[in-house]
This record gives sequence, structure tokens and C-alpha cells, in this order.
Amino acid sequence: MRSELQSALHVAETSSPEEIPALLGELEQIRVTALARLASPAAACPSDELLDVGATAKRLGVSRDYLYRHQRKFPFARRIGRKLLFSSSGLDKFLARKWDQEWQEQPQT
Repeated sequence: MRSELQSALHVAETSSPEEIPALLGELEQIRVTALARLASPAAACPSDELLDVGATAKRLGVSRDYLYRHQRKFPFARRIGRKLLFSSSGLDKFLARKWDQEWQEQPQT
């Protein structure tokens, strides 16, 4: 057991029955805080960025017009008002899958 919790265990063992509810409330607050930290997204994950049509076209090697005409083929495309935007992480995954497929389709020599 962690040394920080040893004192809490000692308090639990030596507390009077009237002090136990308050101790349990404090322990519950610690438990809920720890669970909330587990449930929250990791800080180390890179944040997703929305790219405009120009930046996406450049990364894909296609024209801007192509993206507007074929936006439904890209599950990471989003319309916000009249603006067409693309998820950077979705684009990365798409390119990785596409590269893997092309590499696997090459004939083995």
C-alpha cells in the first residue's frame, strides 16, 4: 500500500464510530477524483485540428474542386455552415490506410 494511504488506514482503524461517516465522505471524494482523472482524455493525445480545403487538397495531392465534388467519400469531412473542413487526425488515418493498401497490392519480387 502506498505510504500516503497508510495514514488514512490508521485513521480508519482508530476512529470512533461517530467519525467514520466523515472519513468515508473524504475517501469518497478521493475516489471520485481519481475516477474522473481516468475518464478524462489523456493530455498527451494530440488535439485534432480542422483543415480547410486548400490544406487538405495539398496533403492529398488533389485539386480543391475534387474535394468539393467528392466530399461525401471522406468520412472525416465536415460542413460548418458553408465552410468545408477536414479532420487532421481523420486525414492522417485515411492516408495511412491508403498507403498500407497500396503497399500490400504491389507484386512481391
